[in-house]
Amino acid sequence: MPKPDGCLTADLDPADRPPRDACGVFGVWAPGEDVAKLAYYGLYALQHRGQESAGIAVSDGVRTVVYKDMGLVAQVFDEAALNTLRGYIAVGHCRYSTSGSSVWENAQPTFRSTRDGGIALGHNGNLINTRELARLLDADAAPGHRLPAATSDTDVLTALFARPWAPPASRDGIQEMALATLPLVRGAYSLVFMTERTLYAARDPQGFRPLVLGRLANGWAVASETPALDIIGASFVREVEPGELIIIDERGLRSRTFAPAAPRGCLFEYVYLARPDTAIAGRNVQATRVEVGRRLAGEHPADADLVIPVPESGTPAAIGYAEASGIPYGQGLVKNSYVGRTFIQPSQTIRQRGIRLKLNPLTGAVAGRRLVVVDDSIVRGNTQRAIVAMLREAGAAEVHVRISSPPVSWPCFYGIDFATRAELIAGHESVAEICASIGADSLGYVSLDGLIAATTIPAGRLCRACFDGIYPVHVADAERGKYLREPAIGALEEVTS
Repeated sequence: MPKPDGCLTADLDPADRPPRDACGVFGVWAPGEDVAKLAYYGLYALQHRGQESAGIAVSDGVRTVVYKDMGLVAQVFDEAALNTLRGYIAVGHCRYSTSGSSVWENAQPTFRSTRDGGIALGHNGNLINTRELARLLDADAAPGHRLPAATSDTDVLTALFARPWAPPASRDGIQEMALATLPLVRGAYSLVFMTERTLYAARDPQGFRPLVLGRLANGWAVASETPALDIIGASFVREVEPGELIIIDERGLRSRTFAPAAPRGCLFEYVYLARPDTAIAGRNVQATRVEVGRRLAGEHPADADLVIPVPESGTPAAIGYAEASGIPYGQGLVKNSYVGRTFIQPSQTIRQRGIRLKLNPLTGAVAGRRLVVVDDSIVRGNTQRAIVAMLREAGAAEVHVRISSPPVSWPCFYGIDFATRAELIAGHESVAEICASIGADSLGYVSLDGLIAATTIPAGRLCRACFDGIYPVHVADAERGKYLREPAIGALEEVTS
């Protein structure tokens, strides 16, 4: 049963929430293994990618059971729940909502019945032709057929794959339906889905969001990031290629190409979204972030006594900045690790203290010192403004802010829940104006060229639309917005935002 709605206050400042990724996906095909628990631990490793809901679907070859609910992975699942999920194929998902409300009906994996059983699907990304696909679904529906009640783009995609009123083509009906449907889908999608006997994985032709393949002793696993493979003891094999569909069953692993690859991997994965122990396109994320810090020091030096990170996201770049500048690295802010997502709204008194719920300065370390404060990005500026004020209260002589990404000036339509352009401070203010707004003595962002160089990926193979406004796949105005299939909520959001 769905849990009652609660107020989720995940961020340092609820009015300045950071960019959030759409989801984490995980799949495993492993006869003889406890695949529900493998999926549980895989999702645990991907918890940073989605904290609104979690779910696991399991099949024993005859029927599929889906268990999902609102909350963190550890809140949704316990030993008793996992023990009810028996089988040899599993798909897991943890969600941040970028299409459709954060409600139980939109939690994943989504499920749809087919002529021969069912399909359960998990999706990381965001489609940019959802309305077009929904119209296709309406046109193809048999008379009297009940269309999806959920309101996410994922549910539309699942229903298109299932299409139970369509005649089965062969034993591989879902495979053929997926191969026919995926070329019609535009936007970002890393998919893991399953029928009663087969596990599938697919990645959009641009490869916006990561997806990797791993090998178990007696099976296979797919996941959004490599740490999810590490935690279950799977060895990394390769990335799922852009435009590729992978099929895994008792006949082994097979691959089909449904569209030509045109790689445009998300540059922001290297800045913020991915875990530091993840490898993307052969490049370790931690190494990239440290290198960004080195380049940031060269581009924006400071005369200071101490380099401190905003934990944890600013730590690798702060290490690199200190190494390149020769300024000592130290801890100046202490993070409360137990403040995460909560269903309890802070009182007005606590809310007024803002960021101190999660961060507090080490007064002895910062008093009287000139500080370089390294963070990963600035969205609206409220968080950095509060940090600068807090450090000055603690006695800092100077506060120089350095950001390990270029100014985030444009929203993302490919699976990151950014603010709108009007809400992004860099969308309408210069660097000098932002510096004055947050109260820093100086402000420096790494250049776009510097960030790209740190990844070692050619610029033409990266999506950097949130920095330069150049979108690799055109997004029509009619397809922009989180609540495309919930017009009443979308209108309310416009009024209240």
